This record gives sequence, C-alpha cells and structure tokens, in this order.
Amino acid sequence: MAGRASCGDGRARERKMEKTQQEGTAPPAAGAPPGLMRRRVVLAVMCVALMMIVSMVVGLTVALPDIAGDTGASQSQLLWIMNSYGLVFAGFLLPAGALGDRYGRKGMLLAGVCLFGAASAAALWVDDPRMLIVLRVVAGLGSAMIMPMTLSIVTTIFPPEERAQAVAVWSAVAAGGALMGLLISGALLEAFSWRSIFGLSAALALLSLLLVLVIVPTSKDPDEVPVDVLGALLSVVGLCAVVYAIIEGPERGWSDAAVMLAAIGGVAALVGFVLWELHVGHPLLDPRFFRIGAFASGSIVIVMASVATFGLFFVMLQYLQWLKGYSPLVAGLSLMPMTVAVAAVSPLAPMLVRRAGLRVVLTAAMVIMAAGMGVLTTLDKNSSYVPVLVGTVVVGAGISLCLAPATDAIVASLPAAKQGVASAVNDVTREVGGALGVAILGSAFNSGYRAGVGDRDDAIPANALGTVRSSLDAALAEAERIGGATGARVADAARTAFADGLDRAMLVAALVVAVGAAAVLLLAPGRAESVRLQEKRRG
Repeated sequence: MAGRASCGDGRARERKMEKTQQEGTAPPAAGAPPGLMRRRVVLAVMCVALMMIVSMVVGLTVALPDIAGDTGASQSQLLWIMNSYGLVFAGFLLPAGALGDRYGRKGMLLAGVCLFGAASAAALWVDDPRMLIVLRVVAGLGSAMIMPMTLSIVTTIFPPEERAQAVAVWSAVAAGGALMGLLISGALLEAFSWRSIFGLSAALALLSLLLVLVIVPTSKDPDEVPVDVLGALLSVVGLCAVVYAIIEGPERGWSDAAVMLAAIGGVAALVGFVLWELHVGHPLLDPRFFRIGAFASGSIVIVMASVATFGLFFVMLQYLQWLKGYSPLVAGLSLMPMTVAVAAVSPLAPMLVRRAGLRVVLTAAMVIMAAGMGVLTTLDKNSSYVPVLVGTVVVGAGISLCLAPATDAIVASLPAAKQGVASAVNDVTREVGGALGVAILGSAFNSGYRAGVGDRDDAIPANALGTVRSSLDAALAEAERIGGATGARVADAARTAFADGLDRAMLVAALVVAVGAAAVLLLAPGRAESVRLQEKRRG
C-alpha cells in the first residue's frame, strides 16, 4: 500500500509540474495583493535585509589583519571566521525556505533577522576568536533564514507582469552587495576598529526588524503540507560537508583524510537526498523540477557566474592591495564601477529576454563575462588601473544580464506555493558557487604564483625559496630582511609571480563561464517559449 501511495504521489507531482509548465504559475496566494506603492516599499525593505547579509559574505575580509591583532587569532582561525558563515549559510538555505513556505515567510524572516542581529551585536564584546567563529555560525544560520524569504516575498506580492522587473532589482542588490560590503567595511576601518562592521550589521538588523514588522504582509503555502524532515537533514549534511571540503581542500590538500571524508560523505548524503526526494510524498525539493529547461539553465548560470565573480573578488582585492598598494577603502572604490555597471544594465535584462529569449540573453551575458575575464588575464605587476576598470566593468555588465533572468527563470518555473523553495534553490546555487569560486580560483591563483616563483628561482636565494613560495606577504617580508640588490630582486620576482597567479585564475574563471554558456545553449528555452511563458505569467 505504501509503495502504491508513493507511486501515486509521484504521478500526481508529475501532472502538477506539467500543469505548472503549461500555465506559467499557480493561483496566487489568498488575500488581496498589496497596492503598487506598498509593493515598492516592501521591495525596498527586502533589499535592505538582503544587502545586510550579502555584504557580510566578503565584507569582513578587509578586517582580518585587525582581528588577528586584537584577538590573537591564528591563520586557521581567521580562515574559519570567514568561512563558517558561508558554510552554514549555504547548508541551511533549503530547509529554511521550506519551513518559511510551510509556517509563514514573514515569521521566518523575522526570526532570521533576530538571530543575525543578536550574533552581530554580541561580536562587539568578543575577544576570543573561537567565540567569534561561533557567532559567525549563528549569523550564517540567520542569513539562511533571511535570504530565501526576501526573494520569495518579492515574487509572492508582485503580480506576474511586474515580477521580472522586481526580481531584476533584487538580483542587482544581490550582485552588488558584496562590493558594497567591501567598500563600507573599508570606510569603517579608516575611522574605527573592526568591531564597527558588526555594529553596523546589528543596526541594520534592528532597522530591518522594525520595517518588516510594520510593512511586510504575511504569506505561506496554503496547502500546509508536512515538512520533509529527512530530506532537510540530508540536504544540510550534504551541503555543509561538500562546502567544508571545498573550503579546506586548498588549505589542507585534497588528499587530506578529513577533506576526503567530508567530500565523500557530503556527496553520498546529496545522492541520498535526491533518491529520497524522488520517492517521498511531499519532497523538500523535487529533483524532477530540473527537467524544466528554464529552471535547470537558471541554476547552472547562477552557479557558474558565482564561481567566477566571488573568485574575482577574492583574487582582485589581493592584487589591488599587494601589487598596486591600495588601502582597503581604495581597493573597494576601485571595484565600484563594476557595481555601477550591474545597476545600470540590470533593468534592461527583462526587456531583452522578451525580445530575444532566455537562451540568447543568458548565452550572450556569459560570453560578455568571459570577455571581461579575458581582459583581466593581461594584468601584470606594472599594469595601470585602466585594464582593471575595463575588465571589471565588462564582467559587471555580463553579470547584470544573466543573474536577473536566471533568478526569474528559477522562481517562475515553480508554483506560487513553492516560492520559498524556489528562492532557496536560487540562493543555494549562489552560495555554493561562491564557495567553489574562492576554492577553485584561489587554488589556481596559488598554483600559478608558486609556479611563477619556480620559474624565477635564480633570483631567489635557496634558503629563502620556501618562504617566498608560501605567500607574497611572506616574500616581501623576506625581501626586506635580505635587503640590498638581492632583496630587490626577490621582491620583483615575487610580484611578477603574483601577477602570473592572477592571470591563471582569471583564465580559469573565463573557462568556467564558457562551460556555463555551452550548458545554457543546450538547456535554456528559446525565444518563442520564453515569450509564451512570459505572456502566460502576465495573464
């Protein structure tokens, strides 16, 4: 009987998914939709909450030296102060999205804001790096509860004819939030200590809490289906273990026992998650959704774009500070034109999709991104700011053309009752892609740097070669210790090798984006299907 019920549920899900594809969206949630002005205010509130959490993904990077000086944190502890946030953030997105659908999106958002704000406020008085890591874990959990709710609330309250434009605004904030976080953090560090970054986060959390309480309407899945507890557990274990392996692999080595165990265990849990979701009556995320071309292509685009862009931030900030000698604030300002390009071009994306179709727009966007990465492969230790400006602006234009349509493709592919899960899928792909980007491009960068040092080992004393290979920071300190003409040659060789590493990382990024473009050509719907889906959503 249980087997027949499961099969029946599976056939019902397939029929429901086919109906969703044919009709464009499910019936809207019960209750009168808010008016135009209130919808716009809600969108603004969601963007404030989104900016608050996205900026903390990389915004603390510029403060790590000060944190180490004040708390005595080791290099390993500094790494986990950064990465514990992203690990928990990515791991809990799917279950948080499902719980918001089931029990109420506004309530889940409020709980997440309270957790994030409390963790940020507590960090103001922390001196122990281990406690700071714990607080970052709590903040990451709060962020996982916030991010999918911001998007699902936007897609729920906006009618079909306005949804794509609202999602474009949300995507622009998501794309530009990391850069804004770097800029704001750099500005705060010019005047205050690293604790001011957490103080600003706590203040934004309090503001968001008050605005959400007053302005945001309530919504949830009207069917009130049971939560898939085992699916949630498998997804959390699988994603956390895989992201842990991605983070620790470049540091410990991919053959390290803990890394291999995490990678194998995480993949096994994710495979178990897929198999369980195919047979459970009310899945957390039905894998059959990936049969929908728009859903699958949107997910792939966001992963690939996030790999390239998060890796770009990681590598370029080091280049600007170490080779160009920029302060954290100036380094952030130097990447601001990229944010301007994202904000300027992003509103055009929905119109281009209507005219040319999802396949053409997404493919062109990723080709533009690859071209921008190609410009950045020309940088060397003596390059001016001009190629940095051109390359990052071109990359930003490509990001703005692909992220909003890809996000809209994901959320529009699923019924209104599943917007929390759809939003969580969008966010999981973004966060996992970001972790992959830092790991993959960071590894390419490090291997390029070490290879570059090896190519110039005739300029480096044998007893200093190991120190120079470890990092540019260590190499420059060693060059200063050696002094004289020999020290100058060591510093020059290290800087040249550093530029070699940057070029290799940008080449890998361009190849990753090119792979994404090829996948889009195979999976994304063409113009006729894209227009038909948009017209049905309007109707």
